[in-house]
Amino acid sequence: MNFKQLNNYLLSKKGAACDYPFDETTRVYRVMDKMFALIGDDKEPLSINLKCNPLYALELRSLYPYIKSGYHMNKKHWNTVTINKDIDDELLQELIDHSYELVVSKLTKKQREKIQYNS
Repeated sequence: MNFKQLNNYLLSKKGAACDYPFDETTRVYRVMDKMFALIGDDKEPLSINLKCNPLYALELRSLYPYIKSGYHMNKKHWNTVTINKDIDDELLQELIDHSYELVVSKLTKKQREKIQYNS
């Protein structure tokens, strides 16, 4: 998956938007102002930080050499996934979905309804 495909997939999530709150090169994807993904626009190879269930995060890190603890993030709740030839698009989409769903599950009922209504 290249940057454009990744960006399109992230923004296809209901209520998703992106901005640059930290600097000019770190793109942050949010749902209802809660972060679910971060990408460094200028980084090679391309990588993405994704929120993850702590136990699942440990499992993923033990199985895949391209998944590490979150760079500049809470290491317990975030993974950094290096996007290279070893990771297939299906796994990457599953990890993005997991991150998005974790964040949405913590929103209030009213916020979740707003996402559904506006999408």
